[in-house]
Amino acid sequence: MTAALDALLGRMTMYRLTLVLLLVLTVEALVLSLTGLLAYTPAELGGTLVAAVGGTIIGTRLMALILRLRPHGDSSLITGLIVFLIMFPSGTGAGLGGILVAGVAAGASKFLLAVGGRHIFNPAATGAVVATLLGVGAAAWWVANPYMLPVVAVGAALILYRTRKLPMAAVFLVVALGILLTGLVQGGMAPGAGLQLVLTSYPVLFLLGFMMTEPLTLPPRRWQQWLFAAIVAVVLALQVSIGPVFLGPEFALLIGNAVAFLMGQRRGVRLTFAGSRQLTPTSTELVFEPARPVRFRAGQYMELSLPHPGTDSRGSRRVFSITSAPQQHGTLTFGLRTTDSGSSFKKALLALPRDARITGTLVGGDFSLPRDPSVPLLLVAGGIGVTPFISHLRDLAARGETRDVVLVYVVRSGQEIAFREELAELGTRVVLFAPSDADLPPLPGTWTYGGADPTAEDLLTAVPDLSRRKVLVSGSPAFIGRLRATVHEAGVPRVRTDAFLGY
Repeated sequence: MTAALDALLGRMTMYRLTLVLLLVLTVEALVLSLTGLLAYTPAELGGTLVAAVGGTIIGTRLMALILRLRPHGDSSLITGLIVFLIMFPSGTGAGLGGILVAGVAAGASKFLLAVGGRHIFNPAATGAVVATLLGVGAAAWWVANPYMLPVVAVGAALILYRTRKLPMAAVFLVVALGILLTGLVQGGMAPGAGLQLVLTSYPVLFLLGFMMTEPLTLPPRRWQQWLFAAIVAVVLALQVSIGPVFLGPEFALLIGNAVAFLMGQRRGVRLTFAGSRQLTPTSTELVFEPARPVRFRAGQYMELSLPHPGTDSRGSRRVFSITSAPQQHGTLTFGLRTTDSGSSFKKALLALPRDARITGTLVGGDFSLPRDPSVPLLLVAGGIGVTPFISHLRDLAARGETRDVVLVYVVRSGQEIAFREELAELGTRVVLFAPSDADLPPLPGTWTYGGADPTAEDLLTAVPDLSRRKVLVSGSPAFIGRLRATVHEAGVPRVRTDAFLGY
Protein backbone atom coordinates (compact mmCIF):
# COMPACT_ATOMS: atom_id res chain seq x y z
CA MET A 1 0.00 0.00 0.00
CA THR A 2 2.66 2.54 1.02
CA ALA A 3 4.88 1.50 -1.90
CA ALA A 4 2.06 2.15 -4.37
CA LEU A 5 1.27 5.50 -2.74
CA ASP A 6 4.94 6.51 -2.78
CA ALA A 7 5.19 5.61 -6.46
CA LEU A 8 2.03 7.54 -7.33
CA LEU A 9 2.88 10.69 -5.38
CA GLY A 10 6.53 10.54 -6.41
CA ARG A 11 5.56 11.21 -10.03
CA MET A 12 4.39 14.71 -9.10
CA THR A 13 6.30 17.66 -7.73
CA MET A 14 4.96 19.14 -4.53
CA TYR A 15 3.90 22.27 -6.41
CA ARG A 16 1.84 20.24 -8.86
CA LEU A 17 0.30 17.98 -6.18
CA THR A 18 -0.70 20.98 -4.05
CA LEU A 19 -2.10 22.83 -7.07
CA VAL A 20 -4.20 19.84 -8.14
CA LEU A 21 -5.64 19.42 -4.64
CA LEU A 22 -6.46 23.13 -4.38
CA LEU A 23 -8.19 23.02 -7.76
CA VAL A 24 -10.27 20.07 -6.53
CA LEU A 25 -11.28 22.07 -3.46
CA THR A 26 -12.15 25.07 -5.64
CA VAL A 27 -14.36 23.02 -7.94
CA GLU A 28 -16.00 21.35 -4.93
CA ALA A 29 -16.73 24.74 -3.37
CA LEU A 30 -18.37 26.01 -6.56
CA VAL A 31 -20.49 22.85 -6.84
CA LEU A 32 -21.55 23.11 -3.18
CA SER A 33 -22.48 26.74 -3.74
CA LEU A 34 -24.59 25.84 -6.76
CA THR A 35 -26.47 23.25 -4.70
CA GLY A 36 -27.05 25.70 -1.86
CA LEU A 37 -24.86 23.88 0.67
CA LEU A 38 -22.56 26.85 1.23
CA ALA A 39 -23.52 30.22 2.65
CA TYR A 40 -22.02 32.02 -0.35
CA THR A 41 -23.56 32.35 -3.80
CA PRO A 42 -21.79 31.19 -6.97
CA ALA A 43 -21.43 34.83 -7.99
CA GLU A 44 -19.72 35.69 -4.71
CA LEU A 45 -17.35 32.74 -4.94
CA GLY A 46 -16.65 33.40 -8.61
CA GLY A 47 -15.83 37.06 -7.97
CA THR A 48 -13.69 36.15 -4.98
CA LEU A 49 -11.80 33.57 -7.04
CA VAL A 50 -11.05 36.04 -9.81
CA ALA A 51 -9.98 38.76 -7.35
CA ALA A 52 -7.79 36.43 -5.27
CA VAL A 53 -6.02 34.69 -8.16
CA GLY A 54 -5.88 37.81 -10.29
CA GLY A 55 -4.48 39.92 -7.47
CA THR A 56 -1.83 37.34 -6.67
CA ILE A 57 -0.72 37.12 -10.30
CA ILE A 58 -0.62 40.91 -10.56
CA GLY A 59 1.45 41.25 -7.37
CA THR A 60 3.83 38.48 -8.41
CA ARG A 61 4.36 39.64 -11.98
CA LEU A 62 4.64 43.30 -11.05
CA MET A 63 7.41 42.66 -8.52
CA ALA A 64 9.12 40.17 -10.84
CA LEU A 65 9.09 42.81 -13.59
CA ILE A 66 10.49 45.50 -11.30
CA LEU A 67 13.22 43.21 -9.96
CA ARG A 68 13.82 41.57 -13.37
CA LEU A 69 13.06 38.11 -12.08
CA ARG A 70 11.04 35.28 -13.58
CA PRO A 71 7.79 34.54 -11.71
CA HIS A 72 6.87 30.97 -10.74
CA GLY A 73 3.53 30.14 -12.37
CA ASP A 74 2.40 27.23 -10.22
CA SER A 75 3.42 29.05 -7.05
CA SER A 76 1.30 32.08 -8.00
CA LEU A 77 -1.75 29.92 -8.67
CA ILE A 78 -1.30 28.03 -5.41
CA THR A 79 -1.08 31.26 -3.42
CA GLY A 80 -4.08 32.76 -5.23
CA LEU A 81 -6.24 29.69 -4.60
CA ILE A 82 -5.35 29.67 -0.91
CA VAL A 83 -6.25 33.37 -0.67
CA PHE A 84 -9.57 32.47 -2.32
CA LEU A 85 -10.27 29.72 0.22
CA ILE A 86 -9.49 31.79 3.31
CA MET A 87 -10.69 35.33 2.57
CA PHE A 88 -14.27 36.37 3.31
CA PRO A 89 -16.17 35.97 0.00
CA SER A 90 -17.93 39.06 -1.26
CA GLY A 91 -20.10 40.25 -4.10
CA THR A 92 -19.56 43.96 -3.52
CA GLY A 93 -16.98 46.17 -5.16
CA ALA A 94 -15.46 47.14 -1.83
CA GLY A 95 -15.27 43.55 -0.66
CA LEU A 96 -13.72 42.32 -3.88
CA GLY A 97 -11.29 45.22 -3.74
CA GLY A 98 -10.14 44.04 -0.32
CA ILE A 99 -9.63 40.52 -1.65
CA LEU A 100 -7.69 41.96 -4.58
CA VAL A 101 -5.46 43.82 -2.10
CA ALA A 102 -4.89 40.57 -0.21
CA GLY A 103 -3.89 38.82 -3.43
CA VAL A 104 -1.54 41.60 -4.55
CA ALA A 105 0.08 41.69 -1.09
CA ALA A 106 0.44 37.90 -1.11
CA GLY A 107 2.17 37.90 -4.50
CA ALA A 108 4.38 40.89 -3.73
CA SER A 109 5.42 39.52 -0.32
CA LYS A 110 7.42 36.77 -2.02
CA PHE A 111 9.82 39.45 -3.23
CA LEU A 112 9.44 42.26 -0.68
CA LEU A 113 9.58 40.11 2.47
CA ALA A 114 12.43 37.91 1.31
CA VAL A 115 16.12 37.45 2.01
CA GLY A 116 18.37 36.13 -0.73
CA GLY A 117 15.55 34.54 -2.72
CA ARG A 118 13.82 32.98 0.28
CA HIS A 119 10.55 34.56 1.38
CA ILE A 120 10.11 34.71 5.12
CA PHE A 121 6.33 34.51 5.55
CA ASN A 122 3.64 32.36 4.00
CA PRO A 123 2.40 34.57 1.13
CA ALA A 124 -1.33 33.81 1.45
CA ALA A 125 -1.30 34.41 5.21
CA THR A 126 0.65 37.62 4.60
CA GLY A 127 -1.98 38.82 2.16
CA ALA A 128 -4.76 38.13 4.65
CA VAL A 129 -2.91 39.96 7.44
CA VAL A 130 -2.21 42.99 5.23
CA ALA A 131 -5.86 43.24 4.20
CA THR A 132 -6.94 42.94 7.85
CA LEU A 133 -4.52 45.57 9.14
CA LEU A 134 -5.51 47.97 6.34
CA GLY A 135 -9.17 47.43 7.18
CA VAL A 136 -10.13 46.50 3.62
CA GLY A 137 -10.79 42.79 4.11
CA ALA A 138 -10.70 39.89 6.53
CA ALA A 139 -9.91 36.19 6.57
CA ALA A 140 -12.98 34.02 7.14
CA TRP A 141 -11.31 30.62 6.57
CA TRP A 142 -14.59 29.44 5.09
CA VAL A 143 -12.82 26.38 3.69
CA ALA A 144 -13.37 24.92 7.18
CA ASN A 145 -16.91 23.58 6.85
CA PRO A 146 -18.51 20.13 7.24
CA TYR A 147 -19.09 19.58 3.52
CA MET A 148 -15.51 20.29 2.47
CA LEU A 149 -13.90 18.56 5.45
CA PRO A 150 -13.47 15.10 3.83
CA VAL A 151 -11.62 16.50 0.80
CA VAL A 152 -9.57 18.87 2.96
CA ALA A 153 -8.62 15.98 5.26
CA VAL A 154 -7.61 13.67 2.39
CA GLY A 155 -5.67 16.45 0.66
CA ALA A 156 -3.86 17.46 3.84
CA ALA A 157 -2.99 13.82 4.56
CA LEU A 158 -1.55 13.33 1.06
CA ILE A 159 0.61 16.46 1.31
CA LEU A 160 1.82 15.59 4.81
CA TYR A 161 2.64 12.04 3.72
CA ARG A 162 4.38 13.20 0.54
CA THR A 163 6.51 15.71 2.46
CA ARG A 164 7.11 13.29 5.35
CA LYS A 165 5.70 15.83 7.80
CA LEU A 166 3.36 13.47 9.67
CA PRO A 167 5.34 13.78 12.95
CA MET A 168 5.12 17.58 12.69
CA ALA A 169 1.40 17.23 12.03
CA ALA A 170 1.02 15.09 15.15
CA VAL A 171 2.67 17.77 17.29
CA PHE A 172 0.42 20.47 15.85
CA LEU A 173 -2.77 18.47 16.28
CA VAL A 174 -2.00 17.32 19.81
CA VAL A 175 -1.26 20.87 20.96
CA ALA A 176 -4.03 22.65 19.02
CA LEU A 177 -6.77 20.10 19.69
CA GLY A 178 -5.67 19.72 23.30
CA ILE A 179 -6.03 23.43 24.04
CA LEU A 180 -9.22 23.93 22.03
CA LEU A 181 -10.98 20.86 23.43
CA THR A 182 -9.98 21.71 26.98
CA GLY A 183 -11.63 25.10 26.62
CA LEU A 184 -14.78 23.67 25.06
CA VAL A 185 -15.14 20.90 27.66
CA GLN A 186 -14.64 23.39 30.48
CA GLY A 187 -17.44 25.39 28.90
CA GLY A 188 -19.77 22.41 29.24
CA MET A 189 -19.47 20.73 25.83
CA ALA A 190 -19.05 16.96 25.52
CA PRO A 191 -15.62 15.88 24.20
CA GLY A 192 -17.06 14.23 21.07
CA ALA A 193 -19.15 17.25 20.20
CA GLY A 194 -16.18 19.50 20.88
CA LEU A 195 -13.96 17.52 18.52
CA GLN A 196 -16.60 17.63 15.81
CA LEU A 197 -16.93 21.40 16.24
CA VAL A 198 -13.17 21.95 16.03
CA LEU A 199 -12.73 19.84 12.89
CA THR A 200 -15.70 21.36 11.06
CA SER A 201 -15.35 25.00 12.15
CA TYR A 202 -11.64 25.58 12.76
CA PRO A 203 -9.20 25.46 9.82
CA VAL A 204 -6.73 23.19 11.61
CA LEU A 205 -6.41 20.64 8.80
CA PHE A 206 -6.27 23.13 5.94
CA LEU A 207 -3.74 25.33 7.74
CA LEU A 208 -1.63 22.29 8.61
CA GLY A 209 -1.64 20.48 5.28
CA PHE A 210 -1.78 23.26 2.72
CA MET A 211 0.09 26.13 4.40
CA MET A 212 2.41 24.97 7.17
CA THR A 213 4.15 22.52 4.81
CA GLU A 214 5.40 25.29 2.51
CA PRO A 215 9.12 24.42 2.19
CA LEU A 216 10.59 27.92 2.02
CA THR A 217 9.09 28.95 5.35
CA LEU A 218 9.88 25.76 7.27
CA PRO A 219 12.95 25.44 9.49
CA PRO A 220 15.39 22.78 8.25
CA ARG A 221 15.61 20.34 11.19
CA ARG A 222 12.92 17.98 12.43
CA TRP A 223 12.95 19.21 16.01
CA GLN A 224 12.75 22.80 14.75
CA GLN A 225 9.70 21.91 12.67
CA TRP A 226 8.07 20.40 15.74
CA LEU A 227 8.74 23.61 17.68
CA PHE A 228 7.34 25.64 14.78
CA ALA A 229 4.19 23.49 14.76
CA ALA A 230 3.74 23.87 18.52
CA ILE A 231 4.08 27.66 18.34
CA VAL A 232 1.51 27.97 15.55
CA ALA A 233 -0.83 25.61 17.42
CA VAL A 234 -0.62 27.57 20.68
CA VAL A 235 -1.27 30.96 19.06
CA LEU A 236 -4.12 29.51 17.00
CA ALA A 237 -5.79 27.74 19.91
CA LEU A 238 -5.51 30.49 22.51
CA GLN A 239 -7.47 32.87 20.24
CA VAL A 240 -6.04 36.04 21.74
CA SER A 241 -6.34 39.65 20.62
CA ILE A 242 -3.90 42.53 20.70
CA GLY A 243 -6.01 45.63 20.95
CA PRO A 244 -8.65 45.47 18.21
CA VAL A 245 -6.71 42.87 16.22
CA PHE A 246 -7.72 39.24 16.69
CA LEU A 247 -4.79 36.86 16.16
CA GLY A 248 -6.48 34.37 13.88
CA PRO A 249 -4.84 31.45 12.05
CA GLU A 250 -3.12 33.77 9.56
CA PHE A 251 -1.39 35.66 12.39
CA ALA A 252 -0.48 32.38 14.12
CA LEU A 253 1.23 31.14 10.97
CA LEU A 254 3.20 34.36 10.45
CA ILE A 255 4.44 34.26 14.05
CA GLY A 256 5.58 30.69 13.49
CA ASN A 257 7.23 31.70 10.20
CA ALA A 258 9.22 34.42 11.98
CA VAL A 259 10.57 31.92 14.50
CA ALA A 260 11.32 29.42 11.73
CA PHE A 261 13.27 32.04 9.78
CA LEU A 262 15.55 32.65 12.76
CA MET A 263 16.28 28.92 13.02
CA GLY A 264 17.02 28.20 9.37
CA GLN A 265 19.25 29.25 6.51
CA ARG A 266 18.55 32.97 6.66
CA ARG A 267 19.67 33.92 3.18
CA GLY A 268 19.86 32.43 -0.26
CA VAL A 269 23.18 30.97 -1.36
CA ARG A 270 24.75 32.26 -4.56
CA LEU A 271 26.32 29.37 -6.44
CA THR A 272 28.72 29.59 -9.40
CA PHE A 273 28.79 26.61 -11.74
CA ALA A 274 32.29 25.10 -11.82
CA GLY A 275 31.75 21.97 -13.90
CA SER A 276 30.34 18.45 -13.86
CA ARG A 277 31.34 14.83 -14.19
CA GLN A 278 29.42 11.89 -15.57
CA LEU A 279 28.72 9.31 -12.88
CA THR A 280 26.83 6.81 -15.02
CA PRO A 281 25.10 7.00 -18.42
CA THR A 282 22.02 8.31 -16.57
CA SER A 283 23.46 10.38 -13.73
CA THR A 284 25.77 13.34 -13.24
CA GLU A 285 27.49 15.14 -10.37
CA LEU A 286 27.41 18.94 -10.65
CA VAL A 287 30.04 21.09 -8.96
CA PHE A 288 29.36 24.63 -7.70
CA GLU A 289 31.39 27.20 -5.83
CA PRO A 290 29.37 29.02 -3.14
CA ALA A 291 29.86 32.74 -2.65
CA ARG A 292 30.22 32.03 1.07
CA PRO A 293 30.66 28.75 3.00
CA VAL A 294 27.43 26.79 3.36
CA ARG A 295 26.68 25.22 6.71
CA PHE A 296 25.05 21.82 6.38
CA ARG A 297 25.19 18.31 7.78
CA ALA A 298 26.02 15.23 5.71
CA GLY A 299 22.83 13.76 4.28
CA GLN A 300 21.01 17.07 3.91
CA TYR A 301 19.63 18.54 0.70
CA MET A 302 19.44 21.94 -0.95
CA GLU A 303 16.70 23.46 -3.06
CA LEU A 304 18.10 25.07 -6.20
CA SER A 305 16.33 27.93 -7.97
CA LEU A 306 16.97 28.39 -11.67
CA PRO A 307 14.51 30.66 -13.52
CA HIS A 308 14.70 29.76 -17.20
CA PRO A 309 12.80 30.26 -20.47
CA GLY A 310 10.03 27.77 -21.19
CA THR A 311 9.57 26.71 -17.57
CA ASP A 312 7.31 23.67 -17.52
CA SER A 313 4.76 22.60 -14.94
CA ARG A 314 7.47 21.26 -12.61
CA GLY A 315 8.67 24.80 -12.02
CA SER A 316 12.02 26.51 -11.57
CA ARG A 317 12.97 25.09 -8.17
CA ARG A 318 14.05 21.52 -7.40
CA VAL A 319 15.57 19.71 -4.45
CA PHE A 320 18.79 17.66 -4.69
CA SER A 321 20.95 15.76 -2.22
CA ILE A 322 24.29 17.34 -1.42
CA THR A 323 27.07 14.87 -2.20
CA SER A 324 30.03 16.87 -0.90
CA ALA A 325 31.26 16.70 2.68
CA PRO A 326 30.57 19.64 5.02
CA GLN A 327 34.33 20.18 5.28
CA GLN A 328 34.60 21.02 1.55
CA HIS A 329 33.92 24.73 2.04
CA GLY A 330 35.08 25.78 -1.43
CA THR A 331 32.77 23.49 -3.39
CA LEU A 332 29.24 22.16 -3.19
CA THR A 333 28.28 19.12 -5.27
CA PHE A 334 24.98 17.49 -6.18
CA GLY A 335 24.18 14.17 -7.79
CA LEU A 336 21.16 13.85 -10.05
CA ARG A 337 19.55 11.65 -12.63
CA THR A 338 19.80 12.94 -16.19
CA THR A 339 17.05 10.83 -17.74
CA ASP A 340 14.27 13.25 -16.74
CA SER A 341 13.75 14.30 -20.34
CA GLY A 342 10.45 16.03 -19.59
CA SER A 343 11.89 18.46 -17.05
CA SER A 344 12.77 21.91 -18.33
CA PHE A 345 14.58 22.54 -15.03
CA LYS A 346 17.05 19.71 -15.49
CA LYS A 347 17.62 20.62 -19.11
CA ALA A 348 18.49 24.18 -18.05
CA LEU A 349 20.64 22.93 -15.18
CA LEU A 350 22.62 20.53 -17.35
CA ALA A 351 23.09 23.21 -20.02
CA LEU A 352 24.64 25.74 -17.62
CA PRO A 353 27.79 27.36 -18.98
CA ARG A 354 30.82 27.56 -16.74
CA ASP A 355 30.65 30.46 -14.25
CA ALA A 356 26.86 30.68 -14.57
CA ARG A 357 25.16 31.65 -11.31
CA ILE A 358 22.12 30.13 -9.66
CA THR A 359 20.61 30.35 -6.17
CA GLY A 360 20.29 27.78 -3.40
CA THR A 361 17.14 28.79 -1.53
CA LEU A 362 17.28 26.49 1.47
CA VAL A 363 19.19 23.68 3.17
CA GLY A 364 17.21 21.05 5.04
CA GLY A 365 16.72 17.45 5.98
CA ASP A 366 17.40 15.13 8.89
CA PHE A 367 18.80 12.15 7.02
CA SER A 368 21.81 12.00 9.32
CA LEU A 369 23.74 9.17 10.91
CA PRO A 370 23.41 8.36 14.63
CA ARG A 371 25.76 10.48 16.70
CA ASP A 372 27.08 7.44 18.57
CA PRO A 373 29.94 6.08 16.39
CA SER A 374 29.59 2.64 17.97
CA VAL A 375 26.18 2.07 16.35
CA PRO A 376 26.59 -0.29 13.34
CA LEU A 377 24.91 0.93 10.16
CA LEU A 378 23.25 -0.53 7.08
CA LEU A 379 22.82 1.99 4.27
CA VAL A 380 20.46 0.87 1.49
CA ALA A 381 20.59 2.83 -1.77
CA GLY A 382 18.62 2.46 -4.97
CA GLY A 383 20.40 3.94 -8.01
CA ILE A 384 21.05 7.66 -7.60
CA GLY A 385 19.71 7.33 -4.03
CA VAL A 386 23.33 6.67 -3.13
CA THR A 387 24.03 10.43 -3.19
CA PRO A 388 23.29 11.30 0.47
CA PHE A 389 25.34 8.30 1.56
CA ILE A 390 28.32 9.56 -0.43
CA SER A 391 28.13 12.76 1.59
CA HIS A 392 28.06 10.70 4.79
CA LEU A 393 31.05 8.58 3.77
CA ARG A 394 33.05 11.60 2.62
CA ASP A 395 32.26 13.29 5.92
CA LEU A 396 33.44 10.27 7.94
CA ALA A 397 36.67 10.15 5.94
CA ALA A 398 37.28 13.89 6.38
CA ARG A 399 36.82 13.56 10.13
CA GLY A 400 38.93 10.41 10.31
CA GLU A 401 36.10 8.53 11.98
CA THR A 402 35.89 4.75 11.57
CA ARG A 403 32.42 3.22 11.73
CA ASP A 404 30.92 -0.18 11.03
CA VAL A 405 29.10 0.59 7.77
CA VAL A 406 27.63 -1.74 5.16
CA LEU A 407 26.21 -0.24 1.97
CA VAL A 408 23.58 -2.26 0.13
CA TYR A 409 23.59 -0.84 -3.39
CA VAL A 410 20.77 -1.80 -5.79
CA VAL A 411 21.27 -0.97 -9.50
CA ARG A 412 19.69 -1.99 -12.79
CA SER A 413 22.93 -2.67 -14.63
CA GLY A 414 26.67 -2.62 -14.18
CA GLN A 415 26.86 0.74 -15.93
CA GLU A 416 24.62 2.30 -13.28
CA ILE A 417 27.13 1.92 -10.42
CA ALA A 418 27.96 5.48 -9.42
CA PHE A 419 31.02 6.45 -7.30
CA ARG A 420 32.50 2.94 -7.76
CA GLU A 421 36.15 4.01 -7.60
CA GLU A 422 35.57 6.37 -4.68
CA LEU A 423 33.70 3.77 -2.66
CA ALA A 424 36.60 1.37 -3.24
CA GLU A 425 39.14 4.00 -2.13
CA LEU A 426 37.12 4.70 1.00
CA GLY A 427 37.18 0.98 1.81
CA THR A 428 33.40 0.84 2.15
CA ARG A 429 31.92 -2.62 2.47
CA VAL A 430 29.37 -2.85 -0.35
CA VAL A 431 26.79 -5.54 -1.09
CA LEU A 432 25.74 -5.06 -4.72
CA PHE A 433 22.37 -6.18 -6.05
CA ALA A 434 21.90 -6.19 -9.82
CA PRO A 435 20.36 -8.49 -12.44
CA SER A 436 22.54 -11.50 -13.17
CA ASP A 437 22.78 -10.46 -16.83
CA ALA A 438 23.74 -6.88 -15.94
CA ASP A 439 27.27 -7.15 -17.36
CA LEU A 440 28.90 -6.32 -14.04
CA PRO A 441 32.49 -5.09 -13.98
CA PRO A 442 35.01 -6.76 -11.64
CA LEU A 443 34.06 -5.89 -8.08
CA PRO A 444 36.54 -4.29 -5.65
CA GLY A 445 37.84 -6.43 -2.80
CA THR A 446 35.42 -4.97 -0.23
CA TRP A 447 32.40 -5.66 -2.47
CA THR A 448 30.22 -8.76 -2.71
CA TYR A 449 27.40 -9.68 -5.06
CA GLY A 450 24.09 -10.20 -3.23
CA GLY A 451 21.75 -11.23 -6.03
CA ALA A 452 19.33 -9.73 -8.54
CA ASP A 453 16.97 -7.91 -6.19
CA PRO A 454 17.20 -7.90 -2.38
CA THR A 455 14.76 -10.08 -0.48
CA ALA A 456 14.67 -10.42 3.28
CA GLU A 457 16.53 -13.71 2.99
CA ASP A 458 19.17 -12.17 0.72
CA LEU A 459 19.78 -9.31 3.15
CA LEU A 460 20.14 -11.66 6.11
CA THR A 461 22.56 -13.84 4.13
CA ALA A 462 24.71 -10.87 3.12
CA VAL A 463 24.45 -9.10 6.49
CA PRO A 464 23.82 -11.72 9.22
CA ASP A 465 23.86 -9.11 11.99
CA LEU A 466 21.23 -6.99 10.24
CA SER A 467 18.90 -6.91 13.24
CA ARG A 468 21.39 -4.97 15.37
CA ARG A 469 22.13 -2.35 12.72
CA LYS A 470 20.58 1.06 12.27
CA VAL A 471 19.04 0.99 8.78
CA LEU A 472 18.77 4.00 6.45
CA VAL A 473 17.12 3.71 3.01
CA SER A 474 17.42 6.21 0.14
CA GLY A 475 16.05 6.10 -3.38
CA SER A 476 12.92 6.70 -5.40
CA PRO A 477 9.57 6.66 -3.60
CA ALA A 478 8.77 3.21 -5.00
CA PHE A 479 12.17 1.86 -3.96
CA ILE A 480 11.82 3.25 -0.45
CA GLY A 481 8.40 1.65 -0.03
CA ARG A 482 9.58 -1.73 -1.31
CA LEU A 483 12.80 -1.85 0.69
CA ARG A 484 11.15 -0.64 3.88
CA ALA A 485 8.84 -3.66 3.70
CA THR A 486 11.76 -5.99 2.90
CA VAL A 487 13.84 -4.76 5.83
CA HIS A 488 10.86 -5.08 8.17
CA GLU A 489 10.41 -8.67 6.98
CA ALA A 490 14.08 -9.28 7.78
CA GLY A 491 13.41 -8.38 11.41
CA VAL A 492 14.24 -4.67 11.61
CA PRO A 493 11.23 -2.81 13.06
CA ARG A 494 12.37 0.75 12.37
CA VAL A 495 13.82 2.14 9.15
CA ARG A 496 14.91 5.69 8.49
CA THR A 497 14.19 6.96 4.99
CA ASP A 498 15.31 9.93 2.94
CA ALA A 499 12.52 12.40 3.56
CA PHE A 500 12.62 14.94 0.76
CA LEU A 501 11.75 12.55 -2.10
CA GLY A 502 13.48 14.74 -4.65
CA TYR A 503 13.05 12.39 -7.60
